[in-house]
Amino acid sequence: MRNILAHIPSREKESFASRLKPIWLQPDYTTAMNYADSLMDEYEEKYPDAMKVLAEGLEDSLQFFHFEQIDPRKISSTNILERLNREIRRRTSVVGVFPNQDSYIRLVTSYLMEYHEDWSIGRSYISPTILQEIQEQRKAA
Repeated sequence: MRNILAHIPSREKESFASRLKPIWLQPDYTTAMNYADSLMDEYEEKYPDAMKVLAEGLEDSLQFFHFEQIDPRKISSTNILERLNREIRRRTSVVGVFPNQDSYIRLVTSYLMEYHEDWSIGRSYISPTILQEIQEQRKAA
């Protein structure tokens, strides 16, 4: 959405965003594509650059619909990655200047290992059994 809204005038971003967001809130892939197509038809002449960005990234941004077993709210957003990157920046800014690149890599790697262990053992975001089922379905197909 940010990439698309970058091509919309400031005074119209909020109203356009309210029209754009429902694409990803549709109940299924087909409905989302139909809604996006109608939106692109409606705004093609008014915002051609924004509609080009939407058309180019639409297929990729709707991939979460192909995983019915997983709650779409968990995989339709990059919030987890953004939070992870923010935490890495926070931890590295505390150190300030690293003596060499290896020390930076060690710090980030140790944090990522800790983060992975926390999610895999404690509070699993997506059930490992669901991921296993998806993997088996992909192999069978």
